[in-house]
Amino acid sequence: MDFHYDPIPLPHRQALSPGESLRRAQAYYAFIRQRHSVRDFTDQPVDRAVIETALLAAGTAPSGANHQPWHFACVSDPAIKRRIRKAAEQEEREFYGGKAGDEWLNDLKKIGTDAQKPFLETAPWLIAIFAERYGIDEKGNRRKNYYMPESVGIATGFLINALHNAGLATLTHTPNPMKFLNEILGRPGNERPYILLVVGHPADNAMIPRAATVKKPLEQIASFLEPAAAE
Repeated sequence: MDFHYDPIPLPHRQALSPGESLRRAQAYYAFIRQRHSVRDFTDQPVDRAVIETALLAAGTAPSGANHQPWHFACVSDPAIKRRIRKAAEQEEREFYGGKAGDEWLNDLKKIGTDAQKPFLETAPWLIAIFAERYGIDEKGNRRKNYYMPESVGIATGFLINALHNAGLATLTHTPNPMKFLNEILGRPGNERPYILLVVGHPADNAMIPRAATVKKPLEQIASFLEPAAAE
């Protein structure tokens, strides 16, 4: 294994005026505010090339020691989607049946979710995102991964944004546990299911919970420590 440090000049950079930087930041905020988690999908096909390109964007995410500890298992086969739905709903019935606890279930009432997940079959694509707990080299030896949850979380964010930019709707679905995904999708034991991402076009009658549109204001999500103004 090559541990030699071989730097290259920064290949890409942007030189923007402060005004242009602000304009772009505001334009992106206006764009990303239009992203919503959707549970009502059509079965309208989505070209595999769109999914592939979005995955390439996800793969540019930073990761611990650049180990890129993720795998994206993409499913459009109706029979496999049906198996995933059946297994996911089994877990969800236990979850909504009391496993989650009263506080969590009460919080979910304003979202309007339940154990039925028809979108797992209706949407044209399911992307099962796996976090690689450790790598395995060509000789079968384990390789440690670093900051695995953080790395996979960042890559997932990149993927969601890329799909939104392509005009698609998504839903982050997380039945618990999700070990059934390893079995159904044939993924090895060193990979842990992280998120099941539902991808497609929203139905004409798609609805979202009003509560989901309420986001915390800036003063509740950020703080600024700046130098004192000169007197």
